[in-house]
Amino acid sequence: MTDHDDDTLRGLSRSQFPAPSEAARQRALAAAMLAFDAAEASESKKSAAPAQGSGWGARLRSIVPNRSWIMDTRITLGLGTAAVALLLLPLGYQLYSSTAITPLEALRPQASAETRPEFATATESSSAVTLADDSLAEGEIMRQEATGLGAVATPGAEIAVAAPAEPAAVMANKSAAERLALGRTPVPPAPATPAGAMDFAEGLPAPEPQQALPADGAGDQFTAFTESPVKIVAQEPVSTFSIDVDTASYSYVRQALTDGWLPNPDAVRIEEMINYFDYGYAGPETADVPFAASLEVYPTPWNPRTQLVQIGIKGYVPPAGEDKPTNLVFLLDTSGSMDAPDKLPLLKRAFGVLVNQLGANDTVSIVAYAGSAGVVLPPTAASDKPAILAALDRLSAGGSTAGAEGIELAYRLAERNRVADGINRVILATDGDFNVGIEDPEALKTYIKTKRDSGIFLSVLGFGQGNYGDDTAQALAQNGNGNASYIDSFREAQKVLGEEIGGTLQTIAKDVKIQVEFNPALVAEYRLVGYETRALNREDFNNDKVDAGEIGAGHTVTAIYEITPVGSGAELNDPLRYGTDTPTTAVLPADEIGFLRIRYKAPDSDQSQLIETPIAAGGAATLAEASEDARWASAVAAFAQKLKGSNYGEISYEAIREQAQAARGADENGYRAEFLQLVRLAQSLTPGEGFVCTAPEGNRNCR
Repeated sequence: MTDHDDDTLRGLSRSQFPAPSEAARQRALAAAMLAFDAAEASESKKSAAPAQGSGWGARLRSIVPNRSWIMDTRITLGLGTAAVALLLLPLGYQLYSSTAITPLEALRPQASAETRPEFATATESSSAVTLADDSLAEGEIMRQEATGLGAVATPGAEIAVAAPAEPAAVMANKSAAERLALGRTPVPPAPATPAGAMDFAEGLPAPEPQQALPADGAGDQFTAFTESPVKIVAQEPVSTFSIDVDTASYSYVRQALTDGWLPNPDAVRIEEMINYFDYGYAGPETADVPFAASLEVYPTPWNPRTQLVQIGIKGYVPPAGEDKPTNLVFLLDTSGSMDAPDKLPLLKRAFGVLVNQLGANDTVSIVAYAGSAGVVLPPTAASDKPAILAALDRLSAGGSTAGAEGIELAYRLAERNRVADGINRVILATDGDFNVGIEDPEALKTYIKTKRDSGIFLSVLGFGQGNYGDDTAQALAQNGNGNASYIDSFREAQKVLGEEIGGTLQTIAKDVKIQVEFNPALVAEYRLVGYETRALNREDFNNDKVDAGEIGAGHTVTAIYEITPVGSGAELNDPLRYGTDTPTTAVLPADEIGFLRIRYKAPDSDQSQLIETPIAAGGAATLAEASEDARWASAVAAFAQKLKGSNYGEISYEAIREQAQAARGADENGYRAEFLQLVRLAQSLTPGEGFVCTAPEGNRNCR
């Protein structure tokens, strides 16, 4: 190689080139490799021809090839390859700088803090949208397709949508490069660099890939609570609690068991496990009283010396012809934590089920939040299903979670489109990971309570695992006069947003409280099975300012007390030495074990009403004589207690399954058959309960 060549190479090596992007680097490498392959192929063709002065059969001087020739060849090829690569670097930079292949981020104008979308306001560059509009401008729809998020609005009087940069007709005449420069054509991301690899262009360690979420729900958050204790009737004869129609706990437990792990005990709320199923309670005949109560007393499956008192409530079912107008705002979490198959993709399909249930009198708006909140779809008639479904389909996950800002924007939309004598509700769908935007959670709860009092309710749908915030979802739903559900599958979406849509949307009674007073002459002790997070003070029952649960159209609610009859020998508390646990002066009825009181308010009233019913003594003499619904509900209660690690009662999974199998009934939708399978799964995951270990002998997981 000549001195001139050396000078050229040294000059090239000292040149300062701008660092290329990963995509440009890959293209430059590909071009260099092609050039090298071509050179190698050319050399192969030359070496295939016989050299002048030597024949194919020339005599070998040694069995070892000429080492000096090999070294010369390697040096020549090595220097040639280096020269080709260095000479192609300017070509790679030229390709990188050309408009046709420049990454989208390099072509977009860099927005300042004042012009970024999250700071957009209704100025000359944006036009305010009338919330009665039933569609978005074509240009805005195209912008949403590129960003995955609709127009952005900031808290204030106006809800603004950025004016489209180019109308569709103009865009159709532009070249692909021009559309790319305007941000209309997405660019596929560069291939991911393996963890720990060195970046070719930068010479720096590549960023570590995002860690997968735990597969056993380890990152999920639940409200911790202690199991309700046994109470002595003579000391505390009155029990008070708020009803709970939520079912999130059951579907979360089902997801855990199906995935092969036992759920967090705090994830098991016994009343939600029981209330997941429908029961054949008799409902009210008219809407004058929104629900009817059913009572049953029967032996306890896990303790034959005690009894269960089952209280069932059935909500009024409006006639099929009654169609109240509905104003719904979908508040959808599109943050980066929702980027998982069981989150945003499932969310889209779930809301598609709901949209298909809506009619001509209904209106839908969509707000998405990720970093900042934006209106994806202004209020749109539910009859325009293609527009609503298209807006859902355009959503994509990315960014942090500004939950508080999204809730505020959703309520503003609901207020501006309020329907009189109809249903006004915000439906929040999230994994509960509110990691940005909430400085004071209590202030957020107060805000939701204020909106609840104005007649706009909030329901919450939870998705995903690994960072699921069940505690947040429960708190928001309870403060918003709504119910919380966990969507673990498309089948569950069909149940909640299809089969049970009436109860999900239409509230027939609010602030429903239950109070039971037990007769100390017949009942020594009692405990409420479940409802730990819904307990109320005795004085709260008559205080109309204290919030409680809601009942939707057609909902059933079940509550179970375990009672210890006087003289049964099952008492857990010893009698007092210096006093008495039983009254001596009061004249008590001998045919009542207790007295049931229910308080509720009509959806549009602040004045509560009272229902009172005595609980008759006696009941079924054996568990087999109890009703099918009673045997099923108590089997589910026993299963939930076992998963939670209850301190009360001993019963095997096999006994639970046998009792549930006998009480399965018609089971049209197969939910009870599914429960039987869950009992089997829990049994297989619990050592000592028919657990079959498939690990090698001596493995610690089998001990």
